[in-house]
Order: sequence, then C-alpha cells, then structure tokens
Amino acid sequence: MGAQVGPTAAHQRELVRSLLLFGATGTPELSRIGRIKSPSFCVSFRQCCSGKELVDALLSAGLSVQTRSQALGLCQVLMDEGVLAHVRQESYFQDRDAQFFRFVALEPSAEDRDGEELLEGLALLTQLGPTALLTTILRKPPNQRTDEELALIFEELLHVKAVAHLSSSVRRELAAVLLFESHAKAGTVLFSQGDKGTSWYIIWKGSVNVVTHDKGLVCTLHEGDDFGQLALVNDAPRAATIILREDSCHFLRVDKRDFNRILKDVEANTLRLKEHGKVVLVLEKNSQGSNSSHLAGTLGSSRYSVMAGTPEKILDYLLETMRSDSTLSDPVDTFLGDFLLTYKPEWGLLHHFGPGSEQDKAAYILRKRQKILWLVNQWVSLYGRLLQAEACAVAFLQASTHIILHGKKSFLFCLFSFVHSQVRNIVNWFATQEEPFLNSSYTIRIKDKVSYDIYRPDYSCLTRLLQVNASVQEIIASLVDCQDWTKDWILVKVNSTGDKVILPMEAFGVFTSLGLNERLFAVSVQELHNLAPHPDQLGPSVGSWESLDFISSKDLANQFTEHDWNLFKSIHQVELIYYVVGPQKFPSATTANVERFLRRFNELQFWITTELCLCPDVIKRAQLLRKFIKLAAHLKDQRNLNSFFAVMFGLSHSAISRLSRTWEKLPHKTRKLYGTMERMLDPSWNHRVYRLAVAKLSPPMIPFMPLLLKDMTFIHEGNRTLVENLVNFEKLRMMAKAVHLVHHCRSHPNREYRRMLGMGEL
Repeated sequence: MGAQVGPTAAHQRELVRSLLLFGATGTPELSRIGRIKSPSFCVSFRQCCSGKELVDALLSAGLSVQTRSQALGLCQVLMDEGVLAHVRQESYFQDRDAQFFRFVALEPSAEDRDGEELLEGLALLTQLGPTALLTTILRKPPNQRTDEELALIFEELLHVKAVAHLSSSVRRELAAVLLFESHAKAGTVLFSQGDKGTSWYIIWKGSVNVVTHDKGLVCTLHEGDDFGQLALVNDAPRAATIILREDSCHFLRVDKRDFNRILKDVEANTLRLKEHGKVVLVLEKNSQGSNSSHLAGTLGSSRYSVMAGTPEKILDYLLETMRSDSTLSDPVDTFLGDFLLTYKPEWGLLHHFGPGSEQDKAAYILRKRQKILWLVNQWVSLYGRLLQAEACAVAFLQASTHIILHGKKSFLFCLFSFVHSQVRNIVNWFATQEEPFLNSSYTIRIKDKVSYDIYRPDYSCLTRLLQVNASVQEIIASLVDCQDWTKDWILVKVNSTGDKVILPMEAFGVFTSLGLNERLFAVSVQELHNLAPHPDQLGPSVGSWESLDFISSKDLANQFTEHDWNLFKSIHQVELIYYVVGPQKFPSATTANVERFLRRFNELQFWITTELCLCPDVIKRAQLLRKFIKLAAHLKDQRNLNSFFAVMFGLSHSAISRLSRTWEKLPHKTRKLYGTMERMLDPSWNHRVYRLAVAKLSPPMIPFMPLLLKDMTFIHEGNRTLVENLVNFEKLRMMAKAVHLVHHCRSHPNREYRRMLGMGEL
C-alpha cells in the first residue's frame, strides 16, 4: 500500500538496542561482565547486563516507557525477535539482578542513533510489548504468577469468545491455571480421534481443522474458539482429530485436573435457594471480596454474587442486601447500577409497601420502605424523563406517591426530609432527576417529531412531520391527502445500488435507522418493479477541496469534536441496550440518538474517501490527504476516538490506498505520522492496541462506538438470557459493565472538555 512507510520492524528493534547499548553519548553503558554467585561456584558472562538494569535503562531514557511491566514487555519483544538473548538460552525475560542478557549485535550504525527514528521504533515496540508480556506470563509456571500478572490474564479472558458465558469467578480461576502452548508448522496434529482427553484448548492465535474418520473435514475453528472440552466432561476419548491449519498457532490450555477442580469449586461455591421445590435464586460465593454485584449478604460472613434468579427474587435480594447509601456509580459494589440498567423495578416493587405488624416489624418495615424509596430515587435519577414515555412507569410512580402520602404519620415523619419535594405530584419526581450529561437541545426523545422525507417514483418529495417512532402504517396514513394515493401503497427502503426492502406495516423508527445512502419511497405494488434510486443517492460529482483550503485541520477537528461531543452526550446509557437487544422489542423507547451517532461515523468516513477521490489534481490531492492525516492526529489528541477511527478508515479505503503517486508526494514526516496512527486500527486480539490505549486515558473522551456495540452484541448473542427459566443475571452484569464505559467517558462537564480541545495524548 502506498501508505506503508518508515523503517521496518526489525530496524526499529535495532534502534532500541542501540539506545540501550550506547545511550545518548554513544558510549557503551550496559555491556559488562555479569556474575552469578553461589556458595559453591561463580559463573561469569561477558558483554551482558542484568534484566533489572535493562528495565531501569528503558525507564530512565526519557521516552514513552513509563512502567516496569511496559519495559518488561518491550524486552520480551526483543528476545522473541532475536535481538536480545539470555546467557543461558532461556526463552523469557526476567526483571531480576541475577538474570543476565546480551544483545546479539554490538555495533550500531550512525543511522541507528537517530533520535526521531528511535522514537518511532520505540512506539512500535511499545505496542507489541503487551502481547509479548502476556505471552511471557502464560509461559511461566502458574504458581509463579503474581497478582498483577493474574489480573492481566483475567483482562484478556474478558475478550475471549470461548469463556464469555463463564462467570467472573470462573474466569479468575482459569487465569491461575491457563498454560501457553504454541506450534510452528501447519499440518501439525494436536491430538487424534480416539486419544485420551487430557486438556481443554482455546485458540489464541491461528486456526485449526476438525477432522473425523467418517466425515473428513467437519469444520474450521478460529481465534477465540475452543475445543476438547467434551472429552473431559464425559471422560471419553477424543471425538475428532485436530490439525493446525496455518503456521504459528498459539493456544491457551487447561489440563484435565485443573478443569475438573474448577468445575467442582463452582458447584461447591454455588448456593441455590428454592421455593416450593423450585430454584428461584442462584448465588455464587465470592472469595475476592469486591467485584461487580457482590454483596455483603446475610448468608454468613461471605460475599455473594447473584448469578441467576426470578426477577422478583433478584429484586428481593437487592432490597435485602443493599446499603442505604448505595449509588449508581459505586466503583466496588455495582449491583444497584447493573440492576437498574437492565431491569424494570416497577414490575415487582409495589408489594413491598404492604403493611406489617405494628410492633415486631415496625423497624424492619421502616428500613425496607426507606430502601425502596432510595431505589426509586436512583431509578428515576438514571432514566430521567425517559420514564414519562412509559405508562407503566408513570402509573407506578403515581401509586408510590399515593402510598407515601397516605401512609402512617410516623413513617412520613421519618422520610419527610427525603421526599418532601417529590411527593406532591408525579411531575416532581422528575424535577431534578434528569441525567446531568444529557444535552436537551440535541437529545431526540420518544415524543419528538421529525421530518420524514418520502419520495415517489418520479422523485417528488412528500415531507411529513411525524413522531420519531412512527410506524410504517402511520407514515402511509399521513400520505392519504396525496392526489394519487391508493390503499395498496407500501413503504420501500432503497439504497444507492438499487436494492429494495419492503418495510412491514408494524415496523417503527424506520427514518432514523436509514443507512447513509438510503431513501424511503411510497409506491404501489405495480410501481415497485421500475423503482430506481434517487439521483442524490449516487453521490456528488464535484468535491469541496477548494473550500477546505480556507480552514485549518485544527479548526476542522475542533468543529467535529464539539459537534460529536453534543451527539455523544445525547445518548442515554440504556439506549445502547435497547439498540443491541433490538429496538423493535421496545416500542415505548427510541434508539434514534445511537443511530444518529453511528450515522455520523459513516458520514465522516465516506466523506474523507469521497473528497479525495473527487480531487482531480494530484498535487491538490496530496495537500488534501496531508490535511486529513493532520485532522486524524488532532482528533486523536482531543480524545475523539470515534471520529479518529472514522477518518482513518476513510484514509485506509482501498480507493485511497492505491493512489501511490499521491502518497509519494507526501512529506516523509506526514507519512510516518500516518503509519504510527494506522497501528491503532490493528484488529488483532480483539483490538488490543486500541483497548490498551484507551485504558491509559482519563475522561472526558469519545470512545470508538462501533467496537463498544460489537462488544455488547458479543455478550448478548453469546449468552442466554434465561437459564433453566431463571434470568441470567451474569449476562446482564456484563452488559451493564460495557454500558458503564459511556458513563465513564462523560464523567466530566462539557466546559472542561472544550478546554481540553487540542490537548492530551493517547
């Protein structure tokens, strides 16, 4: 591709070696004689240095390496690539005084000492380092892994498809026993049909073929898939042969003994509560002491995590165990926030207001009613005015108000300070309970009306002002005053290539869900066959590159980020759940704000590609390309990662990457900048480069929304909502955790984000 520039990865590794060996002055610093001493012998190694000295040198070099783990990962990359070697030929790097390493080559060239080249090389190795570090940890014997290393493995398992359905406690146990196994050559047989089952495998890198004697090739498994579990569960021979499909395949392996022990531990730590002979609540004992949805329960002194249950029992358990000061944003106990994001509390809450005995249960009833009111307060705080669009929610709040107003005087007296401004009428529940980051001027609400542009086959446009969630039937009915209207009119969605989709009459919210180049047509069945795309759908014929000459890339980035931030703020957290589960399942809600934000991503991506393709002059096109690369850099610095990815995807489109003459005219520095930013797009290991970069950022920021929705879809489709007729609360917890990222990104006010435009680093 024309954009591939800069020194090779091997050259960049040599640059780092040069820095460590010769430092800024060009004099050897780390090459010396190392000695390993013991009471009985002393071994000397020439031209080497200890692992600790190498790590210290990287940390003191004044570059982008900031932690010992980061430096350790970088050194592991140097070992994996043959630049650095252990004096005793061990395979992994150790940050110790008594472990010695030497560089394979000792004389760097003058070019190797170039500071700018070194920074670029270090940037690449820093991105490769986390993967190498994780591989190093997995190669270590499990009993030698530190708590920090176990946490790194656990984080990796959060994005592995094969263990997505497992609870957090099981994934933690897996992190302690997983082993790394690699095979170099395609065609290697991992095990054969009929062999004894000894391990469970997860594909970490590469792919394998599953072959049986009678059927031959059954299927191909890829990164994130697993195999070998059935033989361990059933204690049976292998049912198929596993053959490596490509070179350099890496696996995560769990041996049979550990596999069986984890299964037994899960069962031993699981508590099932029954009513009338049926399980109504499943709790899991948690030895970690703190995690999402872990409660200091009344069942002994242990903490328990809700795994599954009936909706009523999950609510009962929440009321029984929640603290009176629990909040939605509690970083330790997220049970309340997880519950409210994924469950409708009004479904089972009112019966908790029921009367009890005046003497023995008075204190208990008071505490419980206080918790109920606090739960309702937090619920309204989270959903805000979204609840006003739901009749059942309004009815529930009206009933709650009635019960509070007509309760016992002692009860009202105790709670007066809490609800005095909220019990007068239903509207006061919402007086101050709007989500603070929602932008009222940008937010599209369920009852808002928007302009629907409906086209006829002759391309005339019929504009109607309808509710955002208007059904297809309502849209057709609004056209009844048209001169040529007939009863057999249908609504058709047409894209720029001429593909047609007939929309069912019960579908709703179709306008905001339109694709970038899609239009709505109202036609009769007879007119459908000859229907063609609107000319505007074919795209512009003239670019706007001349106008773009008058605005700098920094100003362009500022405008984009301010607009994107307003769009991002308009998305309610729960809207993401509605979008992933399926908007058609929530007729009283809207996903218009999410759909608008995704449309914005597509608009920007294809605008970049289109403008470059429409620029006729190669010199002007190179200038425009340079402006867009600088635009991406500014967006990245402003932490507008959604638009950063949109611009980079537009620049990496095949129609642009093949413009070799245009890329050649870019300054070398600009091409290097693009090459550095392009690494953020690396999708391997579930976009680990991006995830690690985001983990280092503090809010406010705008995340890469398509990847967040992909994660949520992965959770939703990979886990059943009901397990043995019980709500799978572990799935809901994982969904809520993904949604909490949005809240985290918006946890600073708008004015602070505007001050940060053009500041910060990724």
